Amino acid sequence: MAAPPVPPRLNRSHPVLIPAPLASQGHSKSLIRFLVGVVLLQLVLSVGGFIYLYHTNKMEKIPSAEGKAALISSEKQETSFKALARMTVMEGSQKVKFTPGYLEWDMNHSVHRKINYYHNSWLTILEPGDYYVFSRVTFSKGDSKQVLASMIKLRKNATGDEKIVMRAFCSLDSYIASESVPQLCTATQGEVIPLEKGNQLSVWVQDLSLVDYREGATAFGMYKV
Repeated sequence: MAAPPVPPRLNRSHPVLIPAPLASQGHSKSLIRFLVGVVLLQLVLSVGGFIYLYHTNKMEKIPSAEGKAALISSEKQETSFKALARMTVMEGSQKVKFTPGYLEWDMNHSVHRKINYYHNSWLTILEPGDYYVFSRVTFSKGDSKQVLASMIKLRKNATGDEKIVMRAFCSLDSYIASESVPQLCTATQGEVIPLEKGNQLSVWVQDLSLVDYREGATAFGMYKV
């Protein structure tokens, strides 16, 4: 027969379990808001930094308006100091038939800078370098014996030998010009020529009486490149 159960002692203490307090709902919301704010701040800083770097790089590649203006001004100033000449033919030049010779230039209506002139026909180089030399000679009458031609001649100095460095030709259907419908042709040429200080250039034609001396029809010039 089993022994009877032992009754519990009344004076024995028992552990009491106390549940931990739960976090308040307001504290959780504040923590979430803080984390969201940190993330948004980092995002804004990243986007701002990217935009700053983009515009900085773009401004380095594209010059400012002031820079462009300064560059254009510098180029204009450099061009304004370059040697050049733009000569206008003298209207009262020699017009005797079958007279070859050099065209004369009207110094009152011509432009020349850092280039001198000699006897109204020759241009004298003051600065050595490469020059673009051009001429435009318009003929108002034809020649029954030979083609119309203009030649640019060069000599080393005022007493040097002459040589042809450029030549141009044109032709008319007939050497007999009509008063009602005048015939015209223009011999045009242009080329870069290396020149030395003291060199002289002029335009020669086979018959001065065949040239059109009206304004703008015949010209001669050069500029340093």
